[in-house]
Amino acid sequence: MSLDHAEVKPHERLAAALADDLAAVNALIRERMASEHAPRIPEVTAHLIEAGGKRIRPMLTLAAARLCGYDGPYHVHLAATVEFIHTATLLHDDVVDESGQRRGRPTANLLWDNKSSVLVGDYLFARSFQLMVETGSIRVLDILANAAATIAEGEVLQLTAAQDLATLEDTYLKIVRGKTAALFSAATEVGGVIAGAPEGRVRALHTYGDALGIAFQMVDDLLDWTGGAGIGKNIGDDFRERKLTLPVIRAVAAADSTEWAFWVRTIGKGKQGEGDLEQALELLRRHGTLESTRDTALGWAAEGKAALAALPDDPLRDMLMDMADYVVARIT
Repeated sequence: MSLDHAEVKPHERLAAALADDLAAVNALIRERMASEHAPRIPEVTAHLIEAGGKRIRPMLTLAAARLCGYDGPYHVHLAATVEFIHTATLLHDDVVDESGQRRGRPTANLLWDNKSSVLVGDYLFARSFQLMVETGSIRVLDILANAAATIAEGEVLQLTAAQDLATLEDTYLKIVRGKTAALFSAATEVGGVIAGAPEGRVRALHTYGDALGIAFQMVDDLLDWTGGAGIGKNIGDDFRERKLTLPVIRAVAAADSTEWAFWVRTIGKGKQGEGDLEQALELLRRHGTLESTRDTALGWAAEGKAALAALPDDPLRDMLMDMADYVVARIT
């Protein structure tokens, strides 16, 4: 039975194994997203945080810390930190992308307004730094602060690369490493750091998180073209927003003169009409770029699993390996 059709998915097994820790994380999130003077803050935050997200990133922190033998309280703070950073970036992303849907529900900027989304996102970033500081670890603060900066950098790079048909695969990888993988790798790395794990294990956790995040984003970019259960957005959003994701970059590189003219019109100039999305999808299929992107994502998932060999043999390690398979299995 394939992972995506298994009765209990890897992230669900991980959530069950970490149930007590996750309950503590959720309680801390509810406590820290409160605001005595601005009730809109918890309203907006709750709309997104309680919208049924899988909590993958905070679970990675909890699992990494537990796998490295941690028995203190601060992995909960770090998991909440990771979730706040993630939620803040989602609030800002939906404003930048002018999105109307997130996780199958109307976005906060649609229900309230752009100003509220930006300012509440700023509030959550500030809360996340308060939580980091409470751990008393300068190294943890350094890792997560760098991740926050890298995420913003990745988003700006994506903004400048959008509509640019000269965008190459190495630029795409920088974008993915910034906007997605940076938080995955920070989430796993700080779990090892707070546990005082040996440096080799901390590096292995970073490598795993980085590879998992890259595979995760590549699959999300594929799902934008092919659809999938629970993606919470419309097929072709990236095409309409003229984003250069890996399947398109590879199709553009293989284009003949007629196909090149199509990409210049639809992506370069933004002149899109009826049937263009279907035409774009046909070009991706013609050049096999959907399949090749999946293969690349599988390669990154395998790299992440290989990194985990440096970690102790433990059911949590097995679940993290299964998670790497699952992020790619979402498109099979």
